[in-house]
Amino acid sequence: MSASTPTETPAKSLRSDGLEARNRLLDAALSLFAEKGFAKTSTREIALAAHANIASISYYFGDKAGLYRAVFEDPRNNPQIDPNQVAFSDSQGIRSVIEFMLRGFVEPLKAGESARQCMKLHFREMVEPTGMWQAEIDNNIKPAHAALTQALALHLGVAEVDDDIHRLAFQIAGLGIMLHVGLDVVQSIRPALIATGDALDTYHARLVDSSMALVDAEAVRRTHLKKPKNQPRLKGNTAP
Repeated sequence: MSASTPTETPAKSLRSDGLEARNRLLDAALSLFAEKGFAKTSTREIALAAHANIASISYYFGDKAGLYRAVFEDPRNNPQIDPNQVAFSDSQGIRSVIEFMLRGFVEPLKAGESARQCMKLHFREMVEPTGMWQAEIDNNIKPAHAALTQALALHLGVAEVDDDIHRLAFQIAGLGIMLHVGLDVVQSIRPALIATGDALDTYHARLVDSSMALVDAEAVRRTHLKKPKNQPRLKGNTAP
């Protein structure tokens, strides 16, 4: 964790009439943090871009570090996945689990430009770490991954999560991640695929279909592994 790591600073409670002002600060900060990074972005710049008083940053977020944290965790662009909803049960099969998980990758794209800025912010955080990316891994990604691997293991009848279950979970999540990483590529080659909410819903449905194909392929592979191999007969053995 670097010396520039945002520290915990308590923010005051949000006024009932302040949601719009708070969101303007979040949106302005997202754009500037994504473009310039945490260290090189000033609160004065953010307040100016948001058409807000600089004191409002302290009011809503505590300080610049608190604002950065709020931008990084903004559920509009980075929805947190509830591990309890990524769980296999008799009433919720593995397809429903995967549908829910992949929806978390697709829905933010309906916000348009902010999805690109959020991805850019994540990339910048990886290059210029403040600790927020590791916190994202620890607090959101790891629990969601663990829940998905458990659901996959139960669906496949595997007593203990093994490396192949982990690989399968990463492959499924990778389908959603690629949509973000390759957003500009899709926009350049086939923009109609992500141009509207309906188009993104269709993309989501295809991601689920592809994920289920991966799950089915893993089930077939494991079935073949369980089949006993034919033992070759000993030479001269005429017994049936």
